[in-house]
Amino acid sequence: MEKVVVFSNMYPSPQHPTFGLFVKNQVELLQSAGLDVDVVAIQDPGKGKIQAMKKYMTWFFRSFLYMMNNRKRLSLTHSHYAFPTGVLSLIGKKIFGIPYVITVHGGDIDKMAAKSKRIADYTKRILGQAESVIVVGDKLRDDVINRFEVPEANVHVMSMGVNTTIFKYVPKVEAREKLGLPIEEKMLIFVGNVIQAKGLLELVEAFDSLKMTFPDSSLYMIGSQKDSNFVETLRSFIRDKDVEDIKFKEPLGQADLALWMSAADALVLPSHHEGFGLVALEAMSAGTKVVATDVGGLSYLLKDQAGILVEPKNPDSLAEGLWSALGESSDGIDETVVQAKIAQHSFDTIVKNLLSIYRSAGKGQVDPK
Repeated sequence: MEKVVVFSNMYPSPQHPTFGLFVKNQVELLQSAGLDVDVVAIQDPGKGKIQAMKKYMTWFFRSFLYMMNNRKRLSLTHSHYAFPTGVLSLIGKKIFGIPYVITVHGGDIDKMAAKSKRIADYTKRILGQAESVIVVGDKLRDDVINRFEVPEANVHVMSMGVNTTIFKYVPKVEAREKLGLPIEEKMLIFVGNVIQAKGLLELVEAFDSLKMTFPDSSLYMIGSQKDSNFVETLRSFIRDKDVEDIKFKEPLGQADLALWMSAADALVLPSHHEGFGLVALEAMSAGTKVVATDVGGLSYLLKDQAGILVEPKNPDSLAEGLWSALGESSDGIDETVVQAKIAQHSFDTIVKNLLSIYRSAGKGQVDPK
């Protein structure tokens, strides 16, 4: 068995345990299956032009040095995000003849490639020369094929997967007792970065409307608050609206997050765009209803009544979806479809599919020990 290296511009550290956690989960999944996998990644989410330039240059140098020293043993490289990470894999192929796989997560296509023609051209070149392109959702598959002219046979739809041993059903009362939360109240949670593109201003408006019908309802926003300007805008909006029972929580570890999902009546994800929406899948696996906007990967994940889809940037539509989720009826959710989606994206399924892609792409043997 030869070696695989994973490049990523997001990867957790003790100081930032949720930064790129989905990449770490997949790496550990491959390692647990017996594959020899190394990682060269950025573990600091800090921004600022000078700091970003320094960390990216250091990362590129470490990655190039790694490929040069291990070129005879490397079967392939796997880059998460087409640009800038994919540049490393492209260089590795051109200079050292190492084949590569790219995982497209959404922002690299929807936002990064739209920044300039130069980046868009680089993205097209990176995707076009990859042995395989993995996309985390069906809409991204269409974009990669149609916008970036990648052959359909080279594109594989595969999410980062859900760990069903962590995100599993726990009775709501039991979960709330463990967390010290009120048993009777209607409880909504949002999980994600506290940024405008997640639709949180619309969520506050929708929640304000919902309180008229469900006065005992609460909303917890769980996630990074690093965008201080928007966080202040959001808090000011909440004060102006005089909406009570909205609480903020910093990012949680997976086990704690799973318990919060089980405790909630519904997870709400009102994003303006979303590559896949992994937290929605995790909530489904924890037995929690999902209300989300009909955008990107969420449209595919929650279709066929796997969740409740609402119009993006529309507080009234969002409020209606939340009202439906908090009602006593289970109308609108097909549990059979939900369980099929969970099985489709389970870690067992993901690792089998990923190993198959590696075998086809690698220049040497890519098999577990």
